[in-house]
Amino acid sequence: MATLSDIAVGAAINILTALAFFLAFAMLRIQPVNDRVYFPKWYIKGLRNTPLQAGAFISKFVNVDFRSYIRFLNWMPAALQMPELELIDHAGLDSAVYLRIYLIGLKIFVPIAFLAFAVMVPVNWTNGTLEHLNLSSKLTYSDVDKLSISNIPIGSRRFWTHIVMAYAFTFWTCYVLKREYEIVATMRLHFLASERRRPDQFTVLVQNVPPDPDESVSELVEHFFLVNHPEHYLTNQVVYNANKLSNLVHEKKKKQNWLDFYQLRYSRKPSARPFVKTGFLGLWGRRVDAIDFYTSEIERLSEEISIEREKIASNPKSIMPVAFVSFKTRWGAAVCAQTQQSRNPTIWLTEWAPEPRDVYWDNLAIPYVSLTIRRLIIAVAFFFLTFFFMIPIAFVQSLANIEGIEKAVPFLEPVIELKFIKSIIQGFLPGIALKIFLIFLPSILMLMSKFEGFNSISALERRSASRYYIFQFINVFLGSIITGTAFQQLDNFIHQSANDIPKTIGVSIPMKATFFITYIMVDGWAGIAGEILRLKPLIIYHLKNFFLVKTEKDREEAMDPGTLGFNTGEPQIQLYFLLGLVYSVVTPILLPFIIVFFALAYVVYRHQIINVYNQEYESAAAFWPDIHGRIVTALVVSQLLLMGLLSTKNAAQSTPLLITLPVLTIFFHRFCKGRYEPAFLRYPLQEAMMKDTLERAREPNLNLKGFLQNAYIHPVFKGEDEDDNDVAMEEPMQEQVLVQTKRQSRRNTPLPSKHSGSTSPSKSRVVRD
Repeated sequence: MATLSDIAVGAAINILTALAFFLAFAMLRIQPVNDRVYFPKWYIKGLRNTPLQAGAFISKFVNVDFRSYIRFLNWMPAALQMPELELIDHAGLDSAVYLRIYLIGLKIFVPIAFLAFAVMVPVNWTNGTLEHLNLSSKLTYSDVDKLSISNIPIGSRRFWTHIVMAYAFTFWTCYVLKREYEIVATMRLHFLASERRRPDQFTVLVQNVPPDPDESVSELVEHFFLVNHPEHYLTNQVVYNANKLSNLVHEKKKKQNWLDFYQLRYSRKPSARPFVKTGFLGLWGRRVDAIDFYTSEIERLSEEISIEREKIASNPKSIMPVAFVSFKTRWGAAVCAQTQQSRNPTIWLTEWAPEPRDVYWDNLAIPYVSLTIRRLIIAVAFFFLTFFFMIPIAFVQSLANIEGIEKAVPFLEPVIELKFIKSIIQGFLPGIALKIFLIFLPSILMLMSKFEGFNSISALERRSASRYYIFQFINVFLGSIITGTAFQQLDNFIHQSANDIPKTIGVSIPMKATFFITYIMVDGWAGIAGEILRLKPLIIYHLKNFFLVKTEKDREEAMDPGTLGFNTGEPQIQLYFLLGLVYSVVTPILLPFIIVFFALAYVVYRHQIINVYNQEYESAAAFWPDIHGRIVTALVVSQLLLMGLLSTKNAAQSTPLLITLPVLTIFFHRFCKGRYEPAFLRYPLQEAMMKDTLERAREPNLNLKGFLQNAYIHPVFKGEDEDDNDVAMEEPMQEQVLVQTKRQSRRNTPLPSKHSGSTSPSKSRVVRD
């Protein structure tokens, strides 16, 4: 059991580690050679293209301005100076709202901490329950536990203090959550209303298009929407299975990069023609002229790509039963995306299309029935992953309870009992061990999400984040409490009566606060400081720059900063919300450690969002309902846990009052869900019509079809110069011509199709009218 001195040692180690990271970052960030590592976002935006220093050779690599070393902490105020509106314009709404999660943590826990330390800490400290239990049952405890609810005697009237505080904390948390939900919902609607024109505003993703023997998928989609949305349908883009083509395009890019490298090398030294070996990695094989070799390889690949494209276009099996359908107005797209298209709810499934860069193309071909099977498989796999991960969690808890190790391995006792060694083991090692075990988990969960079949990167990250949170709740939180209690109190469980076991559990659960304090210091203090240092990207960039970078394009790829990592960062934040809400009443000493985390993380991630991370997509804060729901879940868990603790303290008279709390909290969640969540799930038709009307007034000759027709083409079908979706303004938008159909199986179709010269006989009168 970690004592105050053990926690102090752990805090000192983590504070010194964090300071070392900050100092190293302050030194490294101002070196010109590292400029692309610590400011890549400005390079991507084209606003930064030269190192900090120029002139002498050494100044291109090392900053020789010693005055800049004195201002080594100026990045902190610089990170806080950018206003939120400017931040949204610079990094997007997703990034700005992500930062608000840290602010919510501060808004909730700072007032709670002041109130808890002013009221509950004195109430807990001025008791001697643990001392009496130690004399009677030899229960292991520390001075930290004297500040917790465990130190209140059974049946004491002082429990009313904790009940009143639980109500106060709940009402304050709900007030902050409601206020933030309202603010973020308003921000989202304003963002959508004021945002520039994007293809996804006019486009719907249609899945599970039913097969038809007489028409292709493209013809079928066009005819269906001309019939059912005749005034608003504009165009469609079917989705192709282009995996082989994608591999060829990727290989061609690599060959082109090598060709650029050797041409650049030859231009610098024309007297020496470059040569290369054609064997594995250029280590052996026939020695040939490098420029001629890669030129011929590119020509060969270009021909193969052209053949493969024609093959895909002519082979009906390459077309997936999925299409991106675009409309003339946002209003028409909103109606289609938010309504059922067929009496059979399993076909013609429509939803808002992700923005083009958010599409995860590999999952668009998965059939509807297969999705259900896949998700069942992943649910079972996730259950076993969660269950078997209890083994390393139990090992970590054995480190947190060193007394159990001494009993099991007595010959290590002389070494373990050394004060400094014991303090390091109990105050630092459990947190770092748990952190190491969790390193590979996000990648596993992301693979699971991809297998489930979600069709956008944002949906993949939200699903992965949801599973990561569940995993942390079960293993890190509940697992640490249950396994830790079992290891720590095993001897008591064996020798005491069954009636006393619930009381022992009720006392020992708050004692796990010491373990979570060590975890917060490792993950939330040193871990956040390590985030800003970017040691891994720094090393990888310089290794690539030294060994692999051949052209400027290589250098741009080497400095790729990646994204914010919502699937890992958000569940981490939610764990701190859970710990803070659970232990705010039980063991308030944990709150200052959480407050330090939220404050430090807010500054660090604000800096990273401004200077480093380049968000891969923009979902307009679509993840916010998940954030709200998980915080409410943590609040309900804290209330149920307090109810269970007080039931072991003979405080049965408090049960009716405590039962009311989760009921009120769930009612509050349902109110927020009904009042604010629709802004995150649907697009108001009023807003769509207003934006359409303004756009028609400002740009009456807008060629919207030219803007949309290539927006959702698979990336491998785009040429190098087709990445920009510039709007063509020269030609007015043409009216869509209704076409005839040749499908004899659909004789109730009232409209013709361009692929047949005759109308359906049974409906010819309707067409003539």
